[in-house]
Amino acid sequence: MLYHIFYNLSGYFSPFNVFQYITFRAGGAVLTSLLICFLAGPYIIKKLKSMKIGQTVRPDGPSTHYSKTGTPTMGGIIILISILVSALLWARLDNRFIIWLLTGTLWLGFIGFLDDYIKLKKKDPNGLSAKGKLFGQTVFAASFAAYLTFFPANPEYVTLVNIPFLKGVFVDFSFFYFVFVMIIVVGSSNAVNLTDGLDGLAVGCIVIAAFTLALFAYFAGHFQIANYLRIIPVSGSGEIAVFLLAVVGAGLGFLWYNAHPAEVFMGDTGSLFLGGVLGMTAVSIKQELILVLIGGVFVLEALSVLIQVSVYKRTKKRVFKMAPLHHHFEMLGLSETKVTIRFWIIAIILAILSFASLKLR
Repeated sequence: MLYHIFYNLSGYFSPFNVFQYITFRAGGAVLTSLLICFLAGPYIIKKLKSMKIGQTVRPDGPSTHYSKTGTPTMGGIIILISILVSALLWARLDNRFIIWLLTGTLWLGFIGFLDDYIKLKKKDPNGLSAKGKLFGQTVFAASFAAYLTFFPANPEYVTLVNIPFLKGVFVDFSFFYFVFVMIIVVGSSNAVNLTDGLDGLAVGCIVIAAFTLALFAYFAGHFQIANYLRIIPVSGSGEIAVFLLAVVGAGLGFLWYNAHPAEVFMGDTGSLFLGGVLGMTAVSIKQELILVLIGGVFVLEALSVLIQVSVYKRTKKRVFKMAPLHHHFEMLGLSETKVTIRFWIIAIILAILSFASLKLR
């Protein structure tokens, strides 16, 4: 919004030219979303407490989590509001990727809100049914995949997927690319949801992943940089960096309240759309497989659940003491804070490796 107002006035006042620069608006986005979190956070947390929307702890989980019972959840509302306001102010609203990211944030955020609301306000521990939640995610993912089929990010690479660390090596998914996009969006959405089990764990990893993808998006949107780094150029994708920096600011602001011991949890209201945003970004900038590396912590968490469930169904034995993976380490005796910080360190290392993949091309 600010771009459309001030840049059009730059002919009358030349300093307004600064609004054309993505880096300037990205900086404004991160500060704005951070400030909104600080200002709105205490009020929303107080409101959630008054509504008695508190967390229910698994009886078979680590005993150290019993003290979390009653902690307000649905705090993802704080992140959602911060991102939306910041993005609407600083991003170009005529950019197709921004339109889809805003739509995905609202769509998946609403699904997460419904799930949390049914669980907590309606006192239904199952919340929104797994099929219902998956259906809602799939409908959106299919719509997004269909759009990219007819209006691809880069028409020369519609169904081609680049292999990280390798120069000019692509795999053609052909007709399966549509399904591939759906799997990425739905999978990343649910993977972040599974990771959200310790104070600060999911949001800390989101901040790291979003910042990393923001740089990739900026590189892809800058033809000279994309050509130098030998990555697929995507016209207009640089604007995604503004949105993702809003995510970074909101994530840091939420971490202020979500750090151990957490004053509030994000719940599905936050985790589902944050994961979806990461998946949508990776597809939009034609860096689908690098998401596996950047979001490696989320991937490991999701895999641990899949392995645990599949093995237990066949053998009635558990591979991990408890899934997702972060609970396994807790059951081994590591403190919650130590597990969280070590996962953050792993996320940072994976982010560095993802940047290393650019030079190894």
